[in-house]
Amino acid sequence: MTDSSIISKIWNLANVLRDDGVGYGDYLEQITYLLFLKMADELNKPPYNKGLVFPKLKDVEGNEIADSETCNWDTLSGKRGAELESFYSQLLRSLSTEKGMLGQIFTKSQNKIQDPAKLLKVINMIDKEDWNMMGADIKGKIYEGLLQKNAEDTKSGAGQYFTPRALIQTIVACVQPKPMKTISDPACGTGGFFLAAYDWIVENNKLDREEKEFIKNSTFHGNEIVANTRRMCLMNMYLHNIGEIDGESFINPNDALIADDGSRYDYVLANPPFGKKSSMTITNEEGEIEKEDLSYNRQDFWETTSNKQLNFLQHIKTQLKIDGEAAVVLPDNILFEGGAGEEVRKQLMKTADLHTILRLPTGIFYRPGVKANVLYFKNKPASKEAWTKDIWFYDYRTNVHHTLKKKPMMMSDLEEFVKLYNPSNINKRKETWSEENEEGRWRKYTYDEIIARDKTSLDIFWLKDKSLTDLDNLPDPDILANEIIENIESGLNSFREIMETINGESE
Repeated sequence: MTDSSIISKIWNLANVLRDDGVGYGDYLEQITYLLFLKMADELNKPPYNKGLVFPKLKDVEGNEIADSETCNWDTLSGKRGAELESFYSQLLRSLSTEKGMLGQIFTKSQNKIQDPAKLLKVINMIDKEDWNMMGADIKGKIYEGLLQKNAEDTKSGAGQYFTPRALIQTIVACVQPKPMKTISDPACGTGGFFLAAYDWIVENNKLDREEKEFIKNSTFHGNEIVANTRRMCLMNMYLHNIGEIDGESFINPNDALIADDGSRYDYVLANPPFGKKSSMTITNEEGEIEKEDLSYNRQDFWETTSNKQLNFLQHIKTQLKIDGEAAVVLPDNILFEGGAGEEVRKQLMKTADLHTILRLPTGIFYRPGVKANVLYFKNKPASKEAWTKDIWFYDYRTNVHHTLKKKPMMMSDLEEFVKLYNPSNINKRKETWSEENEEGRWRKYTYDEIIARDKTSLDIFWLKDKSLTDLDNLPDPDILANEIIENIESGLNSFREIMETINGESE
């Protein structure tokens, strides 16, 4: 069977299940469980003979039941009807108590396909293919396609864990990670940054045996607190030949912000979750559920704040080795907010070389109303002088119009930025902006110019918005409508944050 026919087969089944009320997210979960079991079964047979051991069914305390059936593909695929549904549900619960990657894949797992006939269809479809013989690029393409569809399904809310792949690939093309180096993402979602970095390293280097072993088992380290998203990340990585089916999980289920675990990395690539406040849900004395701001009191942070984005930025700085590099997607408020925001910006410029900021357009994220930027910086040893000398800005927002469906952002749209970023030598850059060319998108500001600005603001634009002056060349109506919605959403988010602050202070 050809690659495209396998992909279309998987999609057709997704649509059949959708009619039964099984969304892409639920379908993706079940595919993950079943694919994992089938691939493990293949590895236990010739020519692999890996000897993976699967437990017998367990009781509610997590203890194996004597003389019960084994939780593996052979047993599952031999069942039919109500017996299949019952065994599948017990298998999922039993495997969720296992250690390592196996346990992480099946954490909080549930059977969402209640019709045994439909479940059997999915099992039979997976059973017909030899997945371990299939190229990692094909398996990866199938799974990435499912992740994309899931992100597009606005009801599922999965879009918040999915960073546009064109943006991720652009970021990686600028950073150009090297073999035998470690890469962290403290909010790794479905693993987009890891996979783009993996592809870059494999395609741009002739890896020897040691380097191949390192990239498979030691390069990537992440955190993801949402069990379903973490499961998808692990499966996504495994299908791309990263990690071992019986190995330890390299994705930590804990909140990365709670503490510094002492680990230091060569690269941190991240798009922390949008939403300004860190909060925890509590039940008050009246029995009502309410949210309470959560501030992380860490010795390694410059500022204690409930602003989640500022906390992630401080945590990422901590995670870097001396001379480690970071590229982080952050919302506009990080660039202009006073108080803790101003202090964090000052300290970042002082202790690291914050050399580049890419201003992103609206309409590229699945969460509307997001105005974001990519901050690129390099960690440095302690010094009396500030390490940041110049910050280079690329304005890819003014007069740029994208929508998720009709005009999505492609990597080719950011080709000019990558070229001007000049990854091979960022000290040899040339501005495209000048007094004579006021439409240049690439402009440098010195450290002294930034420090002199009100609140040390990095929220800088210089291009003229053509829609204000050239009414004959307005974007298409659907793009305009989208941008109006984006701006209203952005404004509403800001008002919500103000209200939360006012309510918090008045209590």
